[in-house]
Formats: sequence, structure tokens, C-alpha cells
Amino acid sequence: SGGTLPRQAAAAQGGKQSRAKMSWENETELLDMDEAEEDGDIVLDTMEQTTAPAYGSMKEQPPLCVPDFVEFDAKSDSLFFNDGKRRIDYVLVYEDEHMKAQIKSSKSTLIEKQLRKRQVFESNIIRHGLQLEATRSVMDPKMIFVKVHAPWEILCTYAEIMHIKLPLKPNDLKESPSAFKWFTKLFTVSEDIIKPEQDFFTAPFQKDQMEHFFTMHPDEFFTPATRSRIVHFILSRIEYAVRDNVKKFGINKLLDSGIYKGAFLLHDCQFNCTKYDPNFPNERYLLYRNWAHPRSLFKLQPLDLIRKYFGEKIGVYFAWLGFYTIMLIFAAVVGLACFLYGYKSQDSCTWSKEVCDANIGGKIIMCPQCDKGCTYWRLNTTCESSKKLCIFDSFGTLVFAVFMGIWVTVFLELWKRQQ
Repeated sequence: SGGTLPRQAAAAQGGKQSRAKMSWENETELLDMDEAEEDGDIVLDTMEQTTAPAYGSMKEQPPLCVPDFVEFDAKSDSLFFNDGKRRIDYVLVYEDEHMKAQIKSSKSTLIEKQLRKRQVFESNIIRHGLQLEATRSVMDPKMIFVKVHAPWEILCTYAEIMHIKLPLKPNDLKESPSAFKWFTKLFTVSEDIIKPEQDFFTAPFQKDQMEHFFTMHPDEFFTPATRSRIVHFILSRIEYAVRDNVKKFGINKLLDSGIYKGAFLLHDCQFNCTKYDPNFPNERYLLYRNWAHPRSLFKLQPLDLIRKYFGEKIGVYFAWLGFYTIMLIFAAVVGLACFLYGYKSQDSCTWSKEVCDANIGGKIIMCPQCDKGCTYWRLNTTCESSKKLCIFDSFGTLVFAVFMGIWVTVFLELWKRQQ
């Protein structure tokens, strides 16, 4: 899913395997279910709502806004609209209703309803301040890609609504040097490859306090992950129909009903491409080579770059996953020591000796293990299996159980400090 329309088409083809390749009968069933359902969610009062008419439910319908339709500009690695200035923050994919093949005349009403919902949804997107640009796929003419861009004013407005924390001023606190810094430096990616991010004090964004925030160039103030997060927030709350005075809204509902075949974000470009746009460095390649590549198995994670590229939610997840993996090393060392202890002491296990002793286990006759075809057997025939059982059922197992009880408490307390 790189930043290209040809690759967008490939991504849409992949999405069609799960959504778009459903039969027209299934789409009909989904649309009928959508008509019968009632949405119980509540639209936020802080957002300016645009009432969307539902197929003639209102006598006077406002004119619909339509996205600009442009041809593919042949720039395969572009992350911007055709004007080269507006960044693509989100991509919606749908199948042109007028080009669907082998549609029976009885389905025309459902097609009109599907078309109307999508048009109302896109019109309300534009009314909420987002900008749209539609392009037909070069691989499948039926597929239409709608590129979504959030202007500066919209980003500021919704950043305040969502209480997004943004840089206030650079962090001037001095950190005390760690005694283990020389050791951790061996497992850290070189600063010449991934430049360290500047640390800031942050605060929830407010438009009327803009002068107090560390405002860089407007195109760099909101990271791509933050821009996409804001756009997804808006798309999840935009209406597309009203039925029985109940508003229906959200891109997820339209995806489930098959009106849109896909909705996704764009990567910087190909993960194995070293070149980058001068206005937009290829952070995906840096993450691939210095984080996801097998040769970086013993390197610490570049958490700042992960957070910047994927967003805070995914960044915190990988921070927890890395911390959990490091803590598991101590549990693995103790578990291995307990296993070796059990392996070494299997010959000295008291009850295993009694089983293997001919004067004890050899004289104990056991009942047949089945009703027919089984005979009586002596207990000492299980000598080898009893030795193997002593490997795990030993004093070391008790020690490991006590250790894990302490380990999980220490892990949780240390993670609270790390978090």
C-alpha cells in the first residue's frame, strides 16, 4: 500500500478479495440489512452536523457537493494531490455503480440507494471542510480512488476537539547519565542513521493559544499519523442517511454494507526504496532496515520514529512489547536453570528410584490398561518415563513458580515507571 495510485489499485484488489468480491446478491442482502437497522450511536454535539436527506425523506434537498475528478498524473511515488501541494491523508475506494456488469433491472433501485448514500457521504465530507479528489484506477476502470486532504484550519479545529497533545516548548531538563549507557549504546541504532527526535513539553492543543505552541512550518506541525488520525475521526462521524429520524453515519458502516470497498492510509513509499521525496523523507525505509529487518534482532527499537510514523497508540504498544520481551529474558534464564537442575537430578529422584528398583517397582503388579487384549504389567516398566517426569516435577519447578509470582509483580511496577 505504497503512496502510488497503481499500488493503491493493487491494495484495492487485495481488499476486494475480502469485501468487493462478494456476490451482488450478498451486497443486496447487506443493503437491505442496512435499511432495516437503526444506529444507536450518538453524534458528538461539538461537531457541526449537516442533515443528509434519505432518498426523498425531505421535500427540499440541498445541492450535493461532488469531489474533483482528475486523471492519474503518472507520479507513482506521489503522496499529494495532482497539484503537488495538498497531502493525501486518507484514501477511499469504491466501485463505479454505472460500470457494474450483469446487473438485473430489478436491482436498479438498490444501486440508486447505494449511489445516493455515497454521494451524500462525500458531500458531507466536503461540507465539513475536507477536500476530495477522485481518480479512476489505471488497472481496473471500475475502481475509483477518492483522496482526502485535511486543510490547516480543519486540523487545528479537530486537534482541539480531540484534545491532542502537541509540542509546547523544548524540554530543557537535564537527564542524569546512566551507568549502563555504554552497554545500551551497543544495542542502539546509530544516531547518524536515525536522528534522535527533539524532546518537548506537550499540552492539549488550543487554537486561541496557538502562539504558545512550538509551531514549525504548518506542513510539519501535525505528523502524518496525527493528520490521518484526525481525518479518520471526522469520517467516523459524518452522516450519510436519515431514517425514521435516526441519523446513520460513519465510514465503518459504509464499508460493512459494501458501498466502499476499502479505506486506508498511505505509506511513504516502497519499504525497500532508499530514495525519498525532499519534502517528505522515507521513514518507512529506515524502519524496515533498522527495526523490522532480521539483522536488527538485537537492536533496541527506535520508539521515537515508530511513534512519529505510526502514531502514539501503536508506539506505546511496541514500547510495552519491547519492555515485556526484555523482562522475559530474566524469566527465561531462571526457567532454563530450573530445567537443567531437573535434568541433572532425574537419576537421584526418590520416587523414580523406587519405581525402577526391582525389589519395589518390580514386585508391584498393575492392572491391565484395557478390558480386552491387555495383560497385567509391572510398575518398573515405566522406569524411563518416570525419570523424564522428574525433570519437570522437581524442586526446581517449585522455585520457578515462586520466582514467577515475584517476577510478574516486579514487571508491573517497573512498567508503571517506564510508561
